[in-house]
Amino acid sequence: MYDMYQLFLLGCSVAPMMDWTNNHFRTLARLISKHAWLYTEMIAAETIVYQKDNLDRFLAFTPEQHPIVLQLGGNNLENLAKATQLANTYGYDEINFNCGCPSPKVAGHGCFGVSLMLDPKFVAKAMSVIAANTNVPVSVKCRIGVDDHDSYNELCDFIYQVSSQSPTRHFIIHARKALLNGISPADNRKIPPLKYEYYFALRRDFPDLRFTINGGINGVDEVNAARTEGAHGVMVGRAAYHNPWNTLGHVDTVVYGAPHSDLSRRQVLEQYQVYGDSILGKYGPNRPNVRDVVKPILGLFHCEPGNGLWKRNADAAFQHCTTLKAFFEETLVAIPDSVLDSTVAEAPSSCIDKFANSKNLLPPPYTTSEQDILYAEMV
Repeated sequence: MYDMYQLFLLGCSVAPMMDWTNNHFRTLARLISKHAWLYTEMIAAETIVYQKDNLDRFLAFTPEQHPIVLQLGGNNLENLAKATQLANTYGYDEINFNCGCPSPKVAGHGCFGVSLMLDPKFVAKAMSVIAANTNVPVSVKCRIGVDDHDSYNELCDFIYQVSSQSPTRHFIIHARKALLNGISPADNRKIPPLKYEYYFALRRDFPDLRFTINGGINGVDEVNAARTEGAHGVMVGRAAYHNPWNTLGHVDTVVYGAPHSDLSRRQVLEQYQVYGDSILGKYGPNRPNVRDVVKPILGLFHCEPGNGLWKRNADAAFQHCTTLKAFFEETLVAIPDSVLDSTVAEAPSSCIDKFANSKNLLPPPYTTSEQDILYAEMV
């Protein structure tokens, strides 16, 4: 299993996104790509602990979703241990710890998420606790800094302390710092500049660790460009959600070398309909409802003829359709058969130099000594 884990790390993953990478989206994503790593949305450890009699709602997934990673959030070691134990039954391929979410609800008031980057000693303890309660690999997803704590050396101190004091060997690096001054999560994905050079410097300075690059990567051509420059793994975020057909549709062939699939959008929707109608109302009246289950497929016809009309039809159909079958019968008339029945087009050109200049901007090598860090821990 570990060899397979290493193999997949060299490829492409879909970022954990709150309210987006739920079971509905992951089902759609796996229908389009058989190989991309899928992450759950962040689930607070407290949610798992307090909902232990209702865990399927939060943790269940079908076997087809492998390889899949559970992302935990929290700042209570006891709850992180209990949540990990409860999640073990479901058979995730990796447990990831969120040290990157800048949402005021998560990171505000020193709670958890990206605020934890300011306390690497605690993160190391948390990772040790998580690792001690599972048999699968563990990882950390973080930013490159927080507010004024954004120097390369401070990032390295975080990586060094967490990796040297816990079993963590895999870090997913969102190559922007986070600003905790009240700006929205959306602005935190736009305002702080991307510094891919920090990622490649980590590759240089921590050769025994594995790093996945994240942030501003919008298609399979950019995934391959990052891999060409030496990225261990590449994580795609909102592009995979807003345009799944033309993003995830190329991953298996271009990144993993699989044969071209003859799957069409119509076939994907037929399979998704079976899933959707089976889960409607499973967790109570209207939980989930048609709108919830349809949400992940609203980008399936991105930039295609009929897309605008289809979305207008969808808005009307949400008011009265109670099954996906009825929803599709009413709305898909807007999409030409040529779009529904076509397979994924040729992959875009990989002649992208998005990351090429990063290696010319590398910061000086990490210089803080082990003795300095040990002294800092004691102060």
